[in-house]
Amino acid sequence: MRQLHLFVLVIALCAAGLGLFYYKVTTLGLPLTSSEQAEVWNVEARISFRAKPDTGIKVSLPLPLNPPGYSIIAEDFVGANYGLAIEQDENGRVALWAKRRAQEKQLLFYRAVIYDEGNKVTESDKPPAYPSAPNYPENFVLVIKGLLDKARQHSADTVTFAQQVIQQLNASPPAPELSLLLEHIGSPRNLAKNISWILAGARIPSRIIQGLRLEDGKRYTELESWLQVYDGSRWRTLNIKDGQEGLPANFVVWQYGDQKTFSIEGGSEMSLQFSVAKTLRELVDIAESRAALKGSRIMEFSLYSLPVQTQNVYKVLLVVPLGAFVVVLMRNLIGVKTFGTFMPVLIALAFRETELAWGIILFCLIVGLGLLLRAYVDRLKLLLIPRLASVLTLVVLIMAGTSVIMHKLGLEMGLSVALFPMVIMTMTIERMSLTWEEAGPAEAFKQGIGSLLVATIGYLVMNIDAMQHLLFVFPELLLLVLAATLLFGRYSGYRLMELWRFRALAK
Repeated sequence: MRQLHLFVLVIALCAAGLGLFYYKVTTLGLPLTSSEQAEVWNVEARISFRAKPDTGIKVSLPLPLNPPGYSIIAEDFVGANYGLAIEQDENGRVALWAKRRAQEKQLLFYRAVIYDEGNKVTESDKPPAYPSAPNYPENFVLVIKGLLDKARQHSADTVTFAQQVIQQLNASPPAPELSLLLEHIGSPRNLAKNISWILAGARIPSRIIQGLRLEDGKRYTELESWLQVYDGSRWRTLNIKDGQEGLPANFVVWQYGDQKTFSIEGGSEMSLQFSVAKTLRELVDIAESRAALKGSRIMEFSLYSLPVQTQNVYKVLLVVPLGAFVVVLMRNLIGVKTFGTFMPVLIALAFRETELAWGIILFCLIVGLGLLLRAYVDRLKLLLIPRLASVLTLVVLIMAGTSVIMHKLGLEMGLSVALFPMVIMTMTIERMSLTWEEAGPAEAFKQGIGSLLVATIGYLVMNIDAMQHLLFVFPELLLLVLAATLLFGRYSGYRLMELWRFRALAK
């Protein structure tokens, strides 16, 4: 029963740790490596106009809403002394600036930071209603009917039908019978709207999408229009100039339809200009913004919400369980003897500041001198507590003297000797002295070398940058360390050192 309880607990810990880890990586996009950056796009819409005197001003600008394959991780609206309102419905969003009075030239800005998710998902909107055939003007009825009949003859489905219509309207030179219709269409800006109008005559659902190509350093005076037709199962996107299917790379959909338009009331000489620039941003910052947009509060309770000074402390503390797990493996599985259980972990932490080679040298130096002085104190026949206090005082003096001497010799690493835990060093000297008296110098040196070996391995494991990053960003991975520790806690078989010791008997 106890065995089953342990296995259930281990499985629960692993499931919780891995589940939260998977959610943070796949949904929030937290990085698996340190200093990982991603490209983001800064898009700016600049509105300029000249205000009419003694007239209220209203400015309307369509805004992007959940563009497929992209996330808007930050937005900023700039307008001096303008009131701002954001309206949203099923057709998209729009920003509304308003001001009672203004003079001369006015500038308004909308800035967005857009992150490429990397997965251009297929539109999953509900099926649209099939449009009714428009009442075309009398002089266009036969022209449009002939255009649709010709497209029907040279097409096999909805998409190829729409492509034939687009290609006929963009043919060079155009067909003579279409000249009147092309004159009606006029500006290329109206092409997408008129193609949708013509396709309605064949009862084909269609809609206009407008967006920007994300190219570094580009400027646009207007949004680029594309056409989408519904093929019975999903929306298919077509280029209104040649009928080719599919959006170009790095194209962000700004709005669907043309119901919401850029407009200014109370102004003249108006202009709208879009600018695009590419920059780098830390993935952790992106993940925090995405979590806020998705309504997830998990990043609010992450270690990144702590002050920077506290974060630096936890970057060290979070690797301590990993060092403790190394001690578990080395003692319970390998069979290495050490002084105490967690003393090697604390020595390994000191090695992080002194570097490994100097740390080993300083450790051996302090322990060696401490053993000599401990042997002298032992002759005084003191009680345990006074003896430990005396050894502690001597250890501090040894550390101070070592730092001064090494500093005079030009060895600045000797200044790091103060980072060794004094109490741990004192207990190590005391434990080694007792072992020397009870089991002899061989056993004392064996445990001392074992402690130094485990501390060295712990230092090497805890000093892996990738491991430090993973445990800080995903502290739930410590649940896996806990699960593994619990499993090894029930291990009562032979240790590897024992197998080597009894190798002759095994033969």
